[in-house]
Amino acid sequence: MYEFLTYELDGGICRITLNRPAVYNALSPGLIREITRAMEAAGADDAVRVVVLTGAGEKAFCSGADLKEGMASAMTGNGMALGDSLRNTYHPMIMAIRELPKPVIARINGVAAGAGCSLALACDVIVMADEAYLSQIFVNIGLMPDAGSTFFLPRLVGSLKAFELCSTGRKVYGPEAQQLGLVSSSVPAAHLDDAVDQLVQYYAAAPTKSIGAMKKVLNESLSSSLAQQLEKEADNQDFLGRSSDAMEGIGSFLMKRKPTFSGK
Repeated sequence: MYEFLTYELDGGICRITLNRPAVYNALSPGLIREITRAMEAAGADDAVRVVVLTGAGEKAFCSGADLKEGMASAMTGNGMALGDSLRNTYHPMIMAIRELPKPVIARINGVAAGAGCSLALACDVIVMADEAYLSQIFVNIGLMPDAGSTFFLPRLVGSLKAFELCSTGRKVYGPEAQQLGLVSSSVPAAHLDDAVDQLVQYYAAAPTKSIGAMKKVLNESLSSSLAQQLEKEADNQDFLGRSSDAMEGIGSFLMKRKPTFSGK
């Protein structure tokens, strides 16, 4: 079903692993399309409660664009038509992650550079190994950040720090990334899987519709007024109030017992 990634589903946990370790999981057009398709499949499958996105091997989450494959396809007689390449491949991939109504956890096991860094920042929760690093490496090849980094970075770290990271392309290792607010947490590599598993177990048992609604409304808050957000809260709360998990949550609270959420 997939050539460049693996897609596994077990106990409500969907694990998507970029599987091009020989090139540090670089983003070829084929891999980008498969990531988009995998995210859309996870969003449409009611059995999926949480998604984990990571890279195969120990050295890289994703090293960014595959320059050999991607740039060759963008060549024209007048330079490179990179805008069309982004619109046709990267944009659908990033939007598929942001529009997926379930939490997406990035497991950063190694380098996340260029568009690979953008891919990580598009996720809802980012757990990173101390030894791994993020880099907006675009400046080193005379380009600017894309695949959403110019949207995510200023909102995470502020405009001054975002400019510094983009214009220098310097490496930001796990501990600094956590300090800056670029990632949710940074842990020694030996503890990475344990840290991710704790989060996965929480989200796999959480009220999935509730989390999907809050993800959607938080996305929309970045371009909405207070009045608009209040109305979106009311609309989505009305929707959630009819869900099985809301009935279970309220009932268990009143009965002073731990809820058992079904994701419905």
